[in-house]
Amino acid sequence: MQKIVPMNRSVARSRRRNRLFAFVKRLFDIVLSATMLLVLAPVLLVVAVAVAVDTKASPFFVQTRMGRYNVPFRMWKFRTMSPHAPANVATYKLNNAEKYISRLGSFLRRASIDELPQLWNILKGDMSFIGPRPVVLTETELLTLRARNGANTVRPGLTGWAQVNGRDNVQVTEKAMLDAYYVRRFSLAVDVRILWRSVSCVLHAEGVSEGANPQVDNASRHTL
Repeated sequence: MQKIVPMNRSVARSRRRNRLFAFVKRLFDIVLSATMLLVLAPVLLVVAVAVAVDTKASPFFVQTRMGRYNVPFRMWKFRTMSPHAPANVATYKLNNAEKYISRLGSFLRRASIDELPQLWNILKGDMSFIGPRPVVLTETELLTLRARNGANTVRPGLTGWAQVNGRDNVQVTEKAMLDAYYVRRFSLAVDVRILWRSVSCVLHAEGVSEGANPQVDNASRHTL
């Protein structure tokens, strides 16, 4: 009879700790997202009306993004671009992206206010407050790298490790490595660190780059 080798105790403890943190993290997401949706309801209504007037279209932009375990979901945002902007194309890949961004949209994007409707996605369980940012299905390079390094095993987030370490100015391979780092260091301490740094990034609009970035694109091509 083959001898059964017991699992290393430290590995078992680590797995139990991760499961416990995942439970607490999901509970936190539910409570905070529900509270914020209630408290911010008047603000969300005002922004929605302003966006509708500014873009002359639906104030909400719903787009298919890749979720946990490579299961697509519908992500909500405030509309910040013309309804005639190319569909399912990451903004950083658009040439002359500024011609599609509305007057109000530029402010909403820099202040990250356009992301607030994702509180609904968090409440539903599509997303978390902290995790790798969900990307459009056409970003195949990043999705392939994430699948390879296990970064697709957690819920995508409103903000993440890559967002506080360069945001739009991070090349694809580096972004995948940052996402993998987050999964390997999955813990309350890392989430708190990301949340704290996200506040600074939003206040100072750090790493915001609209449209195609030749330096990032070229670096990505040379690295791959």
